[in-house]
Amino acid sequence: MAKNLVIVESPAKAKTIEKFLGKDFKVASSYGHIADLPSKELGVDVEGDFKPKYRVSKDKKELVKNLKDLAIKAEMVWLASDEDREGEAIAWHLAEELELDPSKTKRIVFNSITKNAIDKAIQNPRGIDYNLVNAQQARRVLDRLVGYELSPVLWKKVKSGLSAGRVQSVSVRLIVEREREIQDFTPLASFKITAEFVTSEGKLVKARLPKAFDTKEEAEAFLNKHINAEFTVADLDTKPAKKSPTAPFTTSTLQQEAARKLYFSVSKTMSTAQRLYESGYITYMRTDSVNLSPEAIEAAKTEIISTYGELYSRPRNYASKSKGAQEAHEAIRPTDMSVHSLTLDRDQARLYDLIWKRTLASQMSDAELERTNVKIDASTHKEQFVAQGEVLIFDGFLKVYLESHDDEEEEQEGMLPAMRVGENLENKNITATERYSRPPARYTEASLVKKLEELGIGRPSTYAPTISTIQNRGYVERGTAEGDKRSYVQLTFANNDLKEKVLSEVVGADKGKLMPTDIGMIVNDFLVNHFENILDYHFTAKVEEDFDNIASGTTDWTEMMKAFYSDFHPQVAHVEETAERETGERVLGVDPKSGKPLSVRLGRFGPMAQIGTVEDEEKPQFASLLPGQSIDSITFEEALELFQLPRKLGSYEGEEVEVNSGRFGPYVRFGKSFVSLEKREDIFDVTLDRAIELIKGKQKADAPIANYQGLEVTKGVGRFGPFIKWNGMFINVNKKYDFDHLSSGDIQELIEDKLKKESEKVVHDWADAGIRIEKARWGRHTLLKGKTKIELSKDVDAVAMTLEQAQALIEKQKPAKAKTKTTTKSKTTTKTKAASKPKTKK
Repeated sequence: MAKNLVIVESPAKAKTIEKFLGKDFKVASSYGHIADLPSKELGVDVEGDFKPKYRVSKDKKELVKNLKDLAIKAEMVWLASDEDREGEAIAWHLAEELELDPSKTKRIVFNSITKNAIDKAIQNPRGIDYNLVNAQQARRVLDRLVGYELSPVLWKKVKSGLSAGRVQSVSVRLIVEREREIQDFTPLASFKITAEFVTSEGKLVKARLPKAFDTKEEAEAFLNKHINAEFTVADLDTKPAKKSPTAPFTTSTLQQEAARKLYFSVSKTMSTAQRLYESGYITYMRTDSVNLSPEAIEAAKTEIISTYGELYSRPRNYASKSKGAQEAHEAIRPTDMSVHSLTLDRDQARLYDLIWKRTLASQMSDAELERTNVKIDASTHKEQFVAQGEVLIFDGFLKVYLESHDDEEEEQEGMLPAMRVGENLENKNITATERYSRPPARYTEASLVKKLEELGIGRPSTYAPTISTIQNRGYVERGTAEGDKRSYVQLTFANNDLKEKVLSEVVGADKGKLMPTDIGMIVNDFLVNHFENILDYHFTAKVEEDFDNIASGTTDWTEMMKAFYSDFHPQVAHVEETAERETGERVLGVDPKSGKPLSVRLGRFGPMAQIGTVEDEEKPQFASLLPGQSIDSITFEEALELFQLPRKLGSYEGEEVEVNSGRFGPYVRFGKSFVSLEKREDIFDVTLDRAIELIKGKQKADAPIANYQGLEVTKGVGRFGPFIKWNGMFINVNKKYDFDHLSSGDIQELIEDKLKKESEKVVHDWADAGIRIEKARWGRHTLLKGKTKIELSKDVDAVAMTLEQAQALIEKQKPAKAKTKTTTKSKTTTKTKAASKPKTKK
């Protein structure tokens, strides 16, 4: 048995660390937190000192028992969870639940999983930092109080199944407010002037007028001033300039840049970075520091000089601008700067490449530029045209990396041709184009992270789960706005002649941006109206400062909780007692037929329009809003149209044909068959001929394309792409196959591959008992019996499991009888703790 037991929170991390330690060390994983607040009760002593009642979950009990056995046999236990507050709490829970002897327990931290870092950590152990533990407890408890007390209010006053959260609700507020800014925005038109000139050597020069004109008449008058005008270079100014590299990555800047350059979601960036960290390729990926260690700076210098030459090296330190940044920590960087690229899966390789380039560039020389400004005179007026150009003299860090930005509207300045003061230029044309002011841009995941960080809301580790949560809850979606067509005027002056053109553009179109749903807007409005202090940006940022103060030992976390809860709880009780139900109702007008009010609101099954009220003698009429329509923005005319649905179009092949809208969007119904309309197809424009066209298309698509083992094979395109269907089984068709021309050999191969995978998926099949065990994602297994489904934890050996053991697990899963309700609390699984040192074993 190994003398030393090292416990980390991740099996991947354990696997990497094991490579660096000798036979005297055994590395085990806790698989994250082994104890947490209970899921079905508040789990916080609000009457006392707000101590949390931690509980070991069912799926972790066996794991805790195994770790306890290992710890008893070891001479020394090393708690090696991550160096942040979450990692410190995991170490503390391990010490408590495993009842570790403090004299035989050491806490070690490291920000990279390399042999040097591990050896250094073992040589410099420390105790558990209870200030960090308390900061984590404070966040966990405060967020539990907010979520558990606000959510039931939302169930009563808005809709069942909703939730609220301190950071998630503020994030939704940002997105809702931005959407309303866009809705309320009134674009202002102006005419921008551009010109093209030709030098004496025939080179083209593009220039612009620094001012714009408010009206078409003013723009026309200005262009007409150029009849028979002569143009000369009035001034030419060339100055040296520099461009400096940006700092190495923090968590938020990595999330932003990976979104812009690699099109990764925030959660994808974090999961990919986690795998790189656990494999030992990068330093810890949850950090708000831009600091690099002296060793890292020296390693970058060596790599830059050996790869690009001494001229490109300029070592430098960066200081974080964010409050509470942990400068003792490091920025995200490669653990070995000499490793330029990785031969891993594509996502990991691309993210590593981004981190390597950003880190190296941060230690490289400035780029040296030459910027030229040219002013051009016209002989007929005093306004000057301006041309600007930029020449790269020395590339410096640009040889490796250039940061991207969210809103890059201006064109990159190019190189200007050689000119001299007093030189005559020939005018090709002068154009006045009508341009409109733009509303604020909708948030992307990256720009939302940037905004949250600017406001001091949340911390690096919270951004990814927060953004995932608000989308999973249905408050926000990565939506598509089709935009509207808009006409604009363009005036062109050339050869002393003025011509006018009317052009068109699509405005307001967006794809993949964060947009609030109706329920998101209604929940936000309710919370802002009744709990403005909780959703206040300054309050949320102040809470983060309090957490930082607890982490530094200057604030007592229970005192912070008392101060917060003494105001918060009475406010919740008051709102629950007095607030009216919120449906987001908007009265749009009066129905011309019935004379009753027409309104839109949130209903039991989603947003809907309503004619009449519940007080009327006749029941109100209801109609669901169409996809893309919103309670906040639907017009009276659009709402009134909804009551024309379903539209009966006629009959085809003896069956009635109608068009309607349902849960998954607009469709044509033909007898018992349903055919979805194509994207952007207006439900009110569909004719009988168009409906028959869609029906025929579906009939053709649904017709069998083959026969295998006496059963028909059909094909279609679903949510996850093209598929074939055989014997009730849906089989995805990947890009390896030509979906439009599947051969009988292709179909046979697809079906047999699927059957093989299904058979390999089954670990045990006890048919007589109706029980089986199947492989699930991420190396886990699932135990199934009828409708009972039990996810087995990774530490359970599913292959070795017997039928008796499986039956015992299923028996445990059965709901307890009513009489046992009063004895659900177990002393062995529930503990109320403060962050105090574990007791020494006697």
